[in-house]
Amino acid sequence: MSLESSKTLSGVGAILIAVGSFTSLSGFMGILSLIGIILVLIGMKGLADFYGEKGIFDNALYGFIFGIIGVVVAIALFVTALLSGISWSMGMMSEMGKIPWTTIGGLLLGWITFVVFVIVEAIFYRKAFSLLSEKSGEKMFDTAGLILLIGAVLTIILIGAILTLIAWILAAVAFFSIKPPPTTEQPQAPTSSTT
Repeated sequence: MSLESSKTLSGVGAILIAVGSFTSLSGFMGILSLIGIILVLIGMKGLADFYGEKGIFDNALYGFIFGIIGVVVAIALFVTALLSGISWSMGMMSEMGKIPWTTIGGLLLGWITFVVFVIVEAIFYRKAFSLLSEKSGEKMFDTAGLILLIGAVLTIILIGAILTLIAWILAAVAFFSIKPPPTTEQPQAPTSSTT
């Protein structure tokens, strides 16, 4: 895969992640984000091969895996908490309308679990972006990685979603800004002049 196609795939993927995270409800990955992250992974694989640094792709892949696990575990905890609340309220008709503490605790546990996995995911993406910044010379990747990590930490108070959106937009700009390495000209053999 060429540098141009890798950076284009990654840039388009980062835009889709930003749009998907902006339009998805409750902070979970929307379909656009999922398509975007797959494009980013494919592009990062090409960039890792181009720069000869497999850590670029490996860290991005680990980030993706932790993100998926976090979403699945959080959804499972949310559903379990909601189902336990529904079954509790059906068994206690006189207490109808009151939410049991176990349901609130389960929802809180689901949210905290989600945030922890988002932070771990962001740590791996930041590592991938740092390596890519080092290899490509595009310093905006460092900024995007840092903002992504800060956004992940601040997800606990919901403002992190805005920072995550900004981070992926910066990453998209950085991907499209990657310049090909300068070509080194072959030294030409001196021409002999006979006079």
